[in-house]
Amino acid sequence: MTETTNVRIAYPLDVAWLQRRQKKLRRTLKASLTAPPLRVAILGGSTTSEVANYIELFLLNMGVNVEIYQSDYNQFYQESVFDNDALDAFDPQVIYLHTTCVNLTTWPAPTDNNVDVSDKVADTYDYFHTVWQALHRKYQATIIQNNFELPFSRPMGNIDASATAGKTRFTNALNTKFAEYAEQRANFILHDLNYLSAWFGLERWFNKTQWYAYKYAMSSDAFPELGHSVANQILAVLGLSKKAIVCDLDNTLWGGVIGDDGLSGIQIGHESAEAEAYTELQQYLKALHQRGVLLTVCSKNDIENAKQGFSHPDSILMLSDFSEFKANWENKDQNIEQIAESLNIGLDSLVFLDDNASERELVASNLSSVAVPNIGQDVTQYITALDKAGLFELVSLNPEDVSRAAMYAHNQERQQLQREFANYDDYLKSLDMMAMIAPFDDVSLSRITQLTNKTNQFNLTTQRYSAQEISSFMHSPQHLSLYGRLKDKFGDNGIVSVIVGTEHEHTLTIDLWLMSCRVFKRKMEMAMFSELVRHAKARNVSKLVGQYVPSKKNGLVSGHYASLGFQCLSENEEGSSQWEYVIDEHHAEPDLPLMIMRQ
Repeated sequence: MTETTNVRIAYPLDVAWLQRRQKKLRRTLKASLTAPPLRVAILGGSTTSEVANYIELFLLNMGVNVEIYQSDYNQFYQESVFDNDALDAFDPQVIYLHTTCVNLTTWPAPTDNNVDVSDKVADTYDYFHTVWQALHRKYQATIIQNNFELPFSRPMGNIDASATAGKTRFTNALNTKFAEYAEQRANFILHDLNYLSAWFGLERWFNKTQWYAYKYAMSSDAFPELGHSVANQILAVLGLSKKAIVCDLDNTLWGGVIGDDGLSGIQIGHESAEAEAYTELQQYLKALHQRGVLLTVCSKNDIENAKQGFSHPDSILMLSDFSEFKANWENKDQNIEQIAESLNIGLDSLVFLDDNASERELVASNLSSVAVPNIGQDVTQYITALDKAGLFELVSLNPEDVSRAAMYAHNQERQQLQREFANYDDYLKSLDMMAMIAPFDDVSLSRITQLTNKTNQFNLTTQRYSAQEISSFMHSPQHLSLYGRLKDKFGDNGIVSVIVGTEHEHTLTIDLWLMSCRVFKRKMEMAMFSELVRHAKARNVSKLVGQYVPSKKNGLVSGHYASLGFQCLSENEEGSSQWEYVIDEHHAEPDLPLMIMRQ
């Protein structure tokens, strides 16, 4: 691995190498980034300097510039609850609460009864709940909170997990209450420190020498894994989690070579240890698919042989699980580019899964934005390499995530239908589209937040907002907020467009305008504009002001305002521009190939 601006720190982590080089790596990576930094506050119950270093490193490695604020040692409660001019001035966008079991100071006594223990659980939970509520009130930030790893010692031995006053049982009860709170708050995410410590190994996790000397809550060897895990959650907040897996077939999804061994000769099912390992991998991929990750195939193979593999009676995955299927003898990097284009997603949304090291190297070299985990050639390690890489982190799971694969399948049906029409407008009319456009509401808040933080291509400003900020727009008289969902005869695309504007002296400044790539070229942006003008007129707004801030991905909307009839007011050297639209009293609604439904 070379230390250049093209450094790729991949999983599994080389911890010793990172410990030696992380300072230089951070400096090198940061020098190549010019975007305004993401403001991350780390409020700790122990020493946080090393945690902060690794969170910064992994965010920089993913192209996210970052600025970090750290609380004083074990001052997370005081800095959250009481007045804090320094944190106020920093105005964090993400707050990570780095607390662990060393911050549990009220443990049950062996003689405590059920009531005593329940009171201690409630008191400890209330202590942290006070912190969360104070931060919610003061900052429009997403909060990431650790749950608790299991305790260092168990005075009751194995019954510590079942006894009323057991420390293990007490910890599990607190973790359950933390999880219930996280499930109810869109801008509060639980970081599963309990799982991470168990996977790392509790014997390695705790290092009492380092705790007494440096107040490190866990071994210094655990810091890279912890920083990597938290950084992946922050990337998910920013909408930078991966969307699709590109799978090789032979010796990746099944053992053997389908073209040589035939259907009966490939390893899948339960007849051997190797077959069981491939079955478990397919079960894992199926679970990812069911929660919204798209599956695709890229195999050097005869297409009929490749497809035949999924007719095996023990195959968990079916042909219908794959949104794209490329089996030919072309270079895989070229096929992957075509897969991304067909799905209308960026290459940086893809993960490439292949047992062949030379194929992984080809794709990593030629398509640097595609994630290429080093899964090796031992199928028993494939899941570990993929799962622990944290590429598919979620902020929340909503119905539209679950139905994503079906939505892409419907898009392919639409593409097939389009080929039957010589005139594109006739094709659009044939879709029987209905757009439901309405002000923000509580039911749609989660999806609106998710779309706001992951949409990059059709996004005029690439402004990111937390769930709390989105909620505040919904209730603010100074803000106009609209979302749009689009249905047609093939199915429901879900919520696909969002607009937020700020009103001042009869002028509405459009702070955010975005649309999902699923509905590009469907005239949905015209429908949103029509409703924007209608709502603005109802508020006696006479002028709209739009902003375009260029990014690496939103070049396709550089002419968006011009196409709607806005006049350019200014443009700077970086390409940012400001546009104005004067609302005519007799503004005519456009003739659209869709029906607008209003709430």
